[in-house]
Amino acid sequence: MTGTALLTTDVDAELDQLARRHKAAGGVGMHVLNLLGGQAENLLERLPDTIKDRLEDATTRALTVAMSAAARSRNVVPDQRGWLNTAVTTTMGAAGGFGGLPTALTELPVTTTVLLRVIQGIAAEYGLDPEDPEVRKLCLSVFASAGPLERDDGADLAFLSARVTLTGATVHSVIARVAPRLATVLGQKLAAQTVPVLGAIAGAATNYAYTSYYQEMAHVQFGLESLSRRSGRAPVELIEDLRRRL
Repeated sequence: MTGTALLTTDVDAELDQLARRHKAAGGVGMHVLNLLGGQAENLLERLPDTIKDRLEDATTRALTVAMSAAARSRNVVPDQRGWLNTAVTTTMGAAGGFGGLPTALTELPVTTTVLLRVIQGIAAEYGLDPEDPEVRKLCLSVFASAGPLERDDGADLAFLSARVTLTGATVHSVIARVAPRLATVLGQKLAAQTVPVLGAIAGAATNYAYTSYYQEMAHVQFGLESLSRRSGRAPVELIEDLRRRL
């Protein structure tokens, strides 16, 4: 190894590991949600039209609030291990699903904030500063990976690593890009929580699935970012190498 460049074999080994994380990310989520009897295409049909019509606006508001709330919480609560994050959101999902749609709607923005905080913690794990505007943008845009119901095989990886500084002027455009896809994910979660009798179980299962998924996708995102900084290779090159492995 010379300078800051990693040996080619080291880069390849890290990319192989990130590819395994990406491939495994959706497996648990799909299995859990299929056990609940909801295919991706059918879940949203369970929601009332009034909820579906408002879902994207609600998601945009939730993301806007979650960004500042998650950042502020870092000064109060330390980052937690992945299993504990999953346990917390799973419990929240059970509580949200217990009372059906009304409590599920109340739980939704809280879960969004916790997920964003989890993503920030993983960024810090890779030596990145969650307060850095660029890293904040990357934390937010992890949600563009759409969740375990989306089979896009990394279609948004280029967007996730785009060099767009997150400022007051650009944060709204990033949220506007992320919100529609996240709204679909959250809508599927809400729909699962409305299953009669099984709402609490469905809420716990979907939160488990989504927290597991987004943690893995955050590892992929920030693993790529860290590898780019350490190896001196452009993110777009690493993304293409990862895409070939997928």
